[in-house]
Amino acid sequence: MNIELSNLTDSNCDLARLKSLAHFTILAQGAHPDSELSISLLDEEEMSALHLRWMNEDGPTDVLSFPMDEVQPNSAALGPAMLGDIALCPSYAKQNAQKVNSSLQDELELLTVHGVLHLLGYDHLEADEKEVMFTLQDRYLTEWRVKR
Repeated sequence: MNIELSNLTDSNCDLARLKSLAHFTILAQGAHPDSELSISLLDEEEMSALHLRWMNEDGPTDVLSFPMDEVQPNSAALGPAMLGDIALCPSYAKQNAQKVNSSLQDELELLTVHGVLHLLGYDHLEADEKEVMFTLQDRYLTEWRVKR
């Protein structure tokens, strides 16, 4: 699996853990093991620009996902795919982590799973969708952390 990571911030986080978690989540969802993904850590200015351009919302956010190929869960038989890009904003995520008494690394791990699930077609606009997505998110985080 090709997972490209880039940290364009001064945030000190464990990129290897984010890569491992993304890999785990993709395989747990049944996507092809040779699929590709890009994860970028961005500052608030860059994240704000993306948020405005693609979501028409002002200000930064913690995570944005940009799907490429239309990949669904359990699609390994379809062959490798370019899943897309995930943008994470560590400085914004840090604010969220402090609110829930968590670490920045834990928050970035949560957001990584969240972003991968979005790339695979999950959403949380409706209550039933939210329950499915957040249940999977929690399950994958727990399973991955136990195996580490």
